[in-house]
Amino acid sequence: MVDVVKEHMLSILKKGKRSDARGFEDFREIKIEYNISKSAEGSAKVSIGDTEVIAGVKLELTEPFPDTPDEGGIMINVELRPMSSPDFELGPPSHEAIELSRVVDRAIREGHALDFKKLCLKKGESCWMVIIDIYPVNDAGNLFDAAGLAAMAALQETKFPKIEENNVVNYKESSGKKLPLKAMPLCCTVVKIGDYFIVDPDNEEEKEVDAKLVVGILEDGNLCSMQKTGEMGLDANELEKMVDLAIKKTKELRKVLSK
Repeated sequence: MVDVVKEHMLSILKKGKRSDARGFEDFREIKIEYNISKSAEGSAKVSIGDTEVIAGVKLELTEPFPDTPDEGGIMINVELRPMSSPDFELGPPSHEAIELSRVVDRAIREGHALDFKKLCLKKGESCWMVIIDIYPVNDAGNLFDAAGLAAMAALQETKFPKIEENNVVNYKESSGKKLPLKAMPLCCTVVKIGDYFIVDPDNEEEKEVDAKLVVGILEDGNLCSMQKTGEMGLDANELEKMVDLAIKKTKELRKVLSK
């Protein structure tokens, strides 16, 4: 059976444009708002077009894991709420939420964004756990890039709370000391629809994707993570084209983050 919607989309792409008149390599307008939450140690809201994602960072003083007694840790939670998309439902974390949290976590962890050893206060006894909560407010496509950008923006602004006697954390008072960030890995999504490669897919484009590649990229252009989804495979030449495009576009995302 002919997919009428996809055929129409391909006819538009054949003309070198997309349904919203963007070029294949054009992002929608990107905005970042910092410190939007008074209760979090760091927070940010990222908008990519009509897609909106909020990230908040909480720091919890806890005991190190037995296999890393001199390091702190990181935990990422994603909540996909019905208010952000009719496709999301209340209940346990969905496959989409788990995938989103894992992709963002992998980029941050494998990109060595945090100096985990500096998060340890006393070997084997106490360390900081960095907990990042990600909440899409409106899903209009490309949640991966928006979530990754929001997480890094929030981490960039995070400050440790004050520790008082007996290791009691005073969350109402900041120490003024920022997190020990070593790198700023960002995610960039490139999708293949027919024979065309595009970035920043909107909702309608995501429904017609043949293959999707989410790439975690460091400041120097090196890759730190990668995830491929979609029903169709990619040959080596296609993979190289998509990675090169992701590296190129991440430079633009980084400019917005540094403002």
